[in-house]
Amino acid sequence: FREILGEGATQAGSENSPGRFRFDFASTSAIPDSVMMDVQDRVNEVLAADLAVTAQIMTQEEAKNIGAMALFGEKYGDQVRVVSVGDWARELCGGTHASRSSQVGVISLLGESSIGSGVRRVEALVSTDAYSFLAREHVLLQQVSRLVKARPEELPDRISALLERMKDAEKDLGKVRAERLKADTASLTSNAVDVGGVMVLPVRVPDGSSAAEIRQVAMDARGSFQGAAAIVVAMGINDDKVSAVAAATQAAMDRGISAASVLQAVLEPMAGRGGGKADVAQGGSGQIEGIDQALASVVDVVTRDV
Repeated sequence: FREILGEGATQAGSENSPGRFRFDFASTSAIPDSVMMDVQDRVNEVLAADLAVTAQIMTQEEAKNIGAMALFGEKYGDQVRVVSVGDWARELCGGTHASRSSQVGVISLLGESSIGSGVRRVEALVSTDAYSFLAREHVLLQQVSRLVKARPEELPDRISALLERMKDAEKDLGKVRAERLKADTASLTSNAVDVGGVMVLPVRVPDGSSAAEIRQVAMDARGSFQGAAAIVVAMGINDDKVSAVAAATQAAMDRGISAASVLQAVLEPMAGRGGGKADVAQGGSGQIEGIDQALASVVDVVTRDV
């Protein structure tokens, strides 16, 4: 890291275990993937070079004179142990697990992340664990290549294009769904129940509809009552959650009906929460199995308020 990122990339901690290690170092920003690949390639070059790994006991002054790196925050005695990897690296170190760099095999960097202000952490596999990981990655890469019908080097562009097509398709689907919901809304008013002169309309919106679409259904349905006292409660399931919107007309509010109060009462049995104003409120719940019962309770809730 010092060789590629600069002398400021000093070690700030590490942990070693069979087959893997982590390395903490000073850095004020995330390390780009391309730089991580450069680091991995450089380390593997050194490992393949079969450099001698040696250890010497010397004074701190002697270690400093030969350029040995000391860990920040560590305390050392008069005599220190210096581990050298050929002429490539010299560090004060208490343990040596190889006599030649090639005995390590290869390393495979898994990624890097922030663990605190100005400190990044790299995790990596080594030796047979790294070989096994690279073999699995190769198999996975080949599978993905076959699925998207592209060579490995073409995958980033091909997958980006597929994601863009998916986003466009989702937008088109959303428009179609919105148009269908709007068309269906016109016939919903015939399902309203008259509760003491207030028209009550529970609506089950098709699953997969977004919160914005559910809100639009409630608003459009409310507008269909053309000045009558009415309240609409629309509910639907999306991403394993219930979204709900209640909308009351001015005439209903004049009768003491509050969209916020009604919605909160409807959602409460399913551990949901809602908020808003007397004219429009929205909320939700994670208990999707309770949606039908909640909609069935709307008439009873309004009956208590009329």
